[in-house]
Amino acid sequence: MLARLALVSASLLALPLASAAPAAAVHHHDRRDAVTTVIQYVDKNGNPISAAATATATSAASTSSSSSSSSSSAASSSASSSSSTSSSSGSFQDGTIKCSDFPSGNGVVELSWVGLGGWASVMAQDGSTAESCQDGFFCSYACEPGMSKTQWPSEQPSDGRSVGGLECRDGYLYRTNQDSSNLCEDGAGTAYAVNNKNSEIAMCRTDYPGSENMVIPTVVGANSKQPVSVVDEDSYYTWGGKKTSAQYYVNNAGVSQEDGCIWGTDGSGVGNWAPVVLGAGHTSGNTYLSIIPNPNNKETPNFNVKIEATDGSSVNGECSYENGQYSGSGSDGCTVTVTSGSANFVFY
Repeated sequence: MLARLALVSASLLALPLASAAPAAAVHHHDRRDAVTTVIQYVDKNGNPISAAATATATSAASTSSSSSSSSSSAASSSASSSSSTSSSSGSFQDGTIKCSDFPSGNGVVELSWVGLGGWASVMAQDGSTAESCQDGFFCSYACEPGMSKTQWPSEQPSDGRSVGGLECRDGYLYRTNQDSSNLCEDGAGTAYAVNNKNSEIAMCRTDYPGSENMVIPTVVGANSKQPVSVVDEDSYYTWGGKKTSAQYYVNNAGVSQEDGCIWGTDGSGVGNWAPVVLGAGHTSGNTYLSIIPNPNNKETPNFNVKIEATDGSSVNGECSYENGQYSGSGSDGCTVTVTSGSANFVFY
């Protein structure tokens, strides 16, 4: 099967800044022109397959800087201004952890280089953002490779933005999705990233629902392997009534997570300017894996990448990006369907 990719420009207009105490470090979520990548799966005759309709909101076409996260290339465990708290059980207990304490452990990963006290983003319903988790804000977080966050409020902004994570209320953290007691959940387990290069590759997943900044890392070491988060689209977050998948911006080999899993700048070649985007989702019993071009960066990366079945698995279609050329019929990227077993994104 092939994927027909449509890039739909959507201006995200933030609402007026909410009032806050002077020390709150709250700022406006600047307007930025985002791109919604709508992936429609079709059969060999070009007929849409509605069961596999997938949409992932991304920030691929924006050339403005993001004010919803700040980055630092000097990442260290001491960079966070808040302490980290680890729970002894898998279930998160509402109202027991202070908003100033990051709830690491049980799959939750602290992002020290982002500059938000370990959080992926801190956002409010009205579009305002903050540099620390505080009352009235949703504090989004990263999960380990192969896992996805479970927390986002059912009530979402009406202008196309999204918010996700835990809610800070009266100084303590609360779940926004009471259907899940764990903050992170495993994906379908049907995709892996295999790095045959001699340098690490930082794959940076978008914080979604949330800021859409590509700050959530899956770092695949030289000659090693990591799981890819393949979300269950039938039960995961929906945008505009459409299912959503996981999306990764892949930096050139040798770029670290601290330098690459950020909101990049024009021409930097990192973050939202990384050369390749990968997509992964599972719906109606099948896994769909994609290699997608980034409209921001037409430069050829310092690696090739292909999708191939693991031993004993069944994959329909072929998909690769080799020497600047996508397999198939053009430059719009490609998609395969994993009907049984699993497949690898192989970097070489």
